[in-house]
Amino acid sequence: MKMPVPDSGIIARRREIVEALRAIVPGEGVIVDENELRAYECDGLTAFRQLPMVAVLPSTVEQVSQVLKACKAMGVKVVPRGAGTSLSGGALPLADGVLLGMGKFKRILDIDYANRCVTVQPGVTNLGISNAVAHEGFYYAPDPSSQIACTIGGNIAENSGGVHCLKYGLTTNNVLGLEMVLIDGTIIRLGGKHLDAGGYDLMGIITGSEGLLGVVTEVTVRILKKPATARAVLLGFPSSEQGGDCVAAIIAAGIIPGGMEMMDRPAIHAAEAFVHAGYPLDVEALLIVELDGPAAEVDHLIDRVEAIARDKGACYARVSKSEEERLAFWAGRKAAFPAVGRISPDYYCMDGTIPRKALPLVLQRMQEMSDRCGLRVANVFHAGDGNLHPLILYDANKPGELEAAEEFGNDILRLCVEVGGVLTGEHGVGVEKRDLMTDQFDEADLQQQQRLKCAFDPDGLLNPGKVFPTLHRCAELGRLHVHQGELRFPEIPRF
Repeated sequence: MKMPVPDSGIIARRREIVEALRAIVPGEGVIVDENELRAYECDGLTAFRQLPMVAVLPSTVEQVSQVLKACKAMGVKVVPRGAGTSLSGGALPLADGVLLGMGKFKRILDIDYANRCVTVQPGVTNLGISNAVAHEGFYYAPDPSSQIACTIGGNIAENSGGVHCLKYGLTTNNVLGLEMVLIDGTIIRLGGKHLDAGGYDLMGIITGSEGLLGVVTEVTVRILKKPATARAVLLGFPSSEQGGDCVAAIIAAGIIPGGMEMMDRPAIHAAEAFVHAGYPLDVEALLIVELDGPAAEVDHLIDRVEAIARDKGACYARVSKSEEERLAFWAGRKAAFPAVGRISPDYYCMDGTIPRKALPLVLQRMQEMSDRCGLRVANVFHAGDGNLHPLILYDANKPGELEAAEEFGNDILRLCVEVGGVLTGEHGVGVEKRDLMTDQFDEADLQQQQRLKCAFDPDGLLNPGKVFPTLHRCAELGRLHVHQGELRFPEIPRF
């Protein structure tokens, strides 16, 4: 995975840069020791590692502003970082860059039940928001599997989803307001506690921008009242294709579950051995379908879902009888990623999204790919919205297996695009999918996206080397003014 060639001139000025940062963030807020920097050498995509030139840990918005302003003045690249749970390499450091850690921003600033929103700093964990309002019967809907550790700032960067995003939306559907610092140190506010605002949807641009446009320092999210009733049903199928058919049939019937997840045999067995959730072990595919709302409505919908499942060949059905049992069903799914880690030395977690109707075809094609390359795959995914998370099992100690796993993953993502889907559903592009962007977008599309980045970050200092396979200077994308065929100030050298 190629990254921008480190600027030797910047590295030679390391001491000067460190001194400038220490003047802004005193004490232990600037990390330069190699052993201490090891904690920041990678994120959740652990196959790729790189020590940052220096790490800085600000504790106030003003410090973030001054750090970014200083880095812009010195021409130094900046990589923002939250909890480091990104699975696409979005927080991979640069050898000639400053890693800006936001871990000290972990305060809940305001809980407003009347307006059903909470304002937090970006270092607050996803689950921390729900825990803070649970005693009043509220919760924050997006729930990634890493919600115990991932932070809301990282959720903004990657537009994270989770098992309940089918009905309640991704991060972008649950964010009301942001405070953000631009690369020149300017502090801006977007949105607020109100539902919507006039003008361009800048929050929609920032959410999912992967740290390329600015650094988020405050977030206001909507919270929801917990449903009166929530029940889950386990549905087992003789084949993954039949499970995929059932997913499409449920949605086609007009039923929108609170969550609808699917696991194949390897994932089922791994999760059951790890959590003991009570999953059936004699099925090839398992659906977890949760219905929520008034009790009478939930009972009616469960009956309908069971009837649809039987029509699609389900050989197992079990409805949760208590809240403890419902949570046990989800515990297995939530623990699927670490559970798979017990059956393979390494695994490569993919993330692509497809139209629901393509599920049976894609699952079949993935199995064919698995057979050809000789690497096993365990499937765990958000079936309701077609967001796939194939886990490719490999052993990094065996020569060539990592490369084979990467190529297998690339083929899966190309397949997602081929059937009308996209390269990512919630993990982001980062470095993992960067070189596949041309499979989804043409050159004009990518250049238009880069023009937007230039509007926020004209010098390309924020998280370079991520998302875009071909880097362009902003001047190359039409920012130079030409009048009557001549540039202004033609005597100035142009790159």
